[in-house]
Amino acid sequence: MREILFVVGEASGDLHAGKVAEEIRALRPDIHMAGIGGGHMTRAGVEIIEPVENLAVMGFVEVLAHIPKHWALLRRLRARIASGGVGLVVLVDYPGFNLKVARIAHEAGVPVLYYITPQVWAWGADRLPALAKLVTKAAPILPFEEALLREHGIDATFVGHPLLDRALNLPSQAQARAALGLPDSGEILAVFPGSRRAELERHLAPFVATAQELQRRRPGLRVVFGVAPTVRIDASACPFPLVHDDSFTVLRAATAGLLKSGTTTLEAAVADLPHVIGYRTNPITYRIARRVVKIPHIGLVNVVAGREVSREFVQHALQPTEVADALAPLLSSGNSARLAALTGLAEVRSRLGTPGASRRVADMAIGLFA
Repeated sequence: MREILFVVGEASGDLHAGKVAEEIRALRPDIHMAGIGGGHMTRAGVEIIEPVENLAVMGFVEVLAHIPKHWALLRRLRARIASGGVGLVVLVDYPGFNLKVARIAHEAGVPVLYYITPQVWAWGADRLPALAKLVTKAAPILPFEEALLREHGIDATFVGHPLLDRALNLPSQAQARAALGLPDSGEILAVFPGSRRAELERHLAPFVATAQELQRRRPGLRVVFGVAPTVRIDASACPFPLVHDDSFTVLRAATAGLLKSGTTTLEAAVADLPHVIGYRTNPITYRIARRVVKIPHIGLVNVVAGREVSREFVQHALQPTEVADALAPLLSSGNSARLAALTGLAEVRSRLGTPGASRRVADMAIGLFA
């Protein structure tokens, strides 16, 4: 029996691949699906051949320690693809590893669908020739990516951002607060420090200190930390309540947010939550990134807007007092900074396409499946 082979490298990829697998299962229940993934893919009926946790790592320096594990997994994938049982490879994000998988599939004559394509607009433009050669179809999720990829000979179709699928039934602020056991009135700060160990090591202390500084200034402020389901944080390191795996409810309940850079900033845009962005990484990784990244902003919400909708505090700029200064106006109803942020977030939402990304990708996958 021929199968569709999914390869994802982190929790967000598992979520998005799981949604695509659900759509494929609804359209073609006869197709067997397997891959590297996690709970979302499992619930969608995908046979997991390797847990996604064994791949999840980011940063130039951090990747080095995982190279032997990655090569061993590539050998396993090569054998599976070479067996003749794979009719399509679906890659989701994670380009450093997935472009190697794409080459293996291309050499074996297996079509490749790349969903959530590499961010070549930020860095890694040298990957464009490889994408053009190795990828049968690309499904980018940011509005400006389709034209860029097509300019370099890549068959690309903008499918819209998958966050819009998740946001179809967002709770009201009152509903979200009730679900979290929070009061109807008053200011609430949502804090998302990240899910990877390295992110927590670098973000948790300054994020907690920022929240405490804001509470000192605004005694009635409540703080809620949103974290991934696998994250456990000792109360001595974070005295605030943790909410696991329910980001949209936390974002909708809040008045403003302090978020690490990444997809969470787009979630906040969809949830209409003004926020600031904080991010620290390995100093060597940061120095390398400064040389290769070609855009002025790191927050996806700012990249999509093409301007700074949300203030960014990166590396040594991530200082609790300064971040609190930027957050305080966003907590005040009617403040000009808050109103400007809400206008910018509406602009970002308008650029993310329309709901249905998962179904569009599923249709592509079924059309390519051999």
